[in-house]
Amino acid sequence: MGSVKDYFSSLGAGIASLLKGMQVTGKEFITPKITEQYPENRETVKVPERFRAILELKYDSEGRHKCIACGICERNCPNGTIQLTTKMVDTPDGKKKRKLDKYQYDLGSCTFCQLCVTSCPQDALQFSNDFEQAVFTRDKLVKKLNYLPEKEEPAPSPEELARIQAEREAKIAAAKAAAAAKKAEAEAAKAIEVKEEKTETPETSPNK
Repeated sequence: MGSVKDYFSSLGAGIASLLKGMQVTGKEFITPKITEQYPENRETVKVPERFRAILELKYDSEGRHKCIACGICERNCPNGTIQLTTKMVDTPDGKKKRKLDKYQYDLGSCTFCQLCVTSCPQDALQFSNDFEQAVFTRDKLVKKLNYLPEKEEPAPSPEELARIQAEREAKIAAAKAAAAAKKAEAEAAKAIEVKEEKTETPETSPNK
């Protein structure tokens, strides 16, 4: 009698399990499909904005980027993915200025940690969501981010040139005045020292 009871008990448990499985399967028939038919839907596929695919420099409408070649992104990169090459140029006011010559980025070793983006003081970097970066050779993963030709610095106006010249002359005059004051102070101190030496009374010898 016990075996018959166990048989029907296990049969009922099996039917209940089957019905539960069929219920889950039935729900999948009416659940909206999320499978992406890539690359057939390349034109309509929507990639989330927060998806990080490749690092790039931010260019404005005039084709200029804001990178000042400070090297903070290169130092903060944990994998050495970024390599900067810089150059020194002369400014209209006669000073030296460091500029970016080549910004190399190795996509193959990037961990997409975004430390370079968050630490950039000029907000010159961003990650795009362009995920189509497959290539056949690894050397093609090394990309030059400053791909656009460098724009020439705008020529200073006559007013700016006059202001720069005036500031330069003022600095030269201030330096000369400071040097003259320092020289006069030294000469005055020397004159006082000589005068004190002359006014000193010699020591008298003891009476015999």
